[in-house]
Amino acid sequence: KSAARIKEEDFIDRLLVANTHDTILCFSSRGRLYWMKVYQLPEASRGARGRPIINLLPLEQNERITAILPVREYEEGMNVFMATASGTVKKTALTEFSRPRSAGIIAVNLNEGDELIGVDLTDGSNEVMLFSAEGKVVRFAESAVRTMGRTATGVRGINLQNDDRVVSLIVPRGEGDILTVTQNGFGKRTAVTEYPVKSRATKGVISIKVSERNGKVVGAVQVDSADQIMMITDAGTLVRTRVSEVSIVGRNTQGVTLIRTAEDEQVVGLQRVAEPV
Repeated sequence: KSAARIKEEDFIDRLLVANTHDTILCFSSRGRLYWMKVYQLPEASRGARGRPIINLLPLEQNERITAILPVREYEEGMNVFMATASGTVKKTALTEFSRPRSAGIIAVNLNEGDELIGVDLTDGSNEVMLFSAEGKVVRFAESAVRTMGRTATGVRGINLQNDDRVVSLIVPRGEGDILTVTQNGFGKRTAVTEYPVKSRATKGVISIKVSERNGKVVGAVQVDSADQIMMITDAGTLVRTRVSEVSIVGRNTQGVTLIRTAEDEQVVGLQRVAEPV
């Protein structure tokens, strides 16, 4: 059954289960945070299309929401962990974001040309993985990043080379695999345990071989074999694949075809689907 009607070239990025009084923390590409109560969202039927988020939040021109976190209460000891395209990471206590302001606030100060690409909640004992467009990944203990105030810029998370950029932040939880997808429709599934824990601010190790065949890395997600993934291309093609159909291979490999793209077509996004909708 369809959970929401969507336009072509659009797909469901996050599906959340929340109470009406829960708060949704909406983080933007410009490092700002906006609050929204679940009851403030316009209620609609299961098959309705929904409303553009720009109509619900005071976003500026060219600002887009890159991460959303549902929060029931602002627990002591919980942190908001953020990563930027330039490889900067920052950890701020969740309680720092407990006073909503209608115009939003700065969640992280960004340098010129940088943008916020990922946000997750951590409890102080997690590990963090940063994946780059050039096929590198660094995995380090969250404890290697001290807790900082809201307006701090952060510290180096991965040492990027040349024009490389971070495309995905993953806080691995439990067992499972990492599924990595490249621009030309190739991808692979590798066990989380295959990724070694290293120091923060290192160059990292290979997550997938980047080649002329593969293109650059679009993103990575943690998956279980019962999951599905959805991929979308810049031509609007949407493909849904069962994770179980992607064979598990080692870290230093090229992967297999997940979606066949036309000559001038590229994959631009992917998302894990926890169960069929």
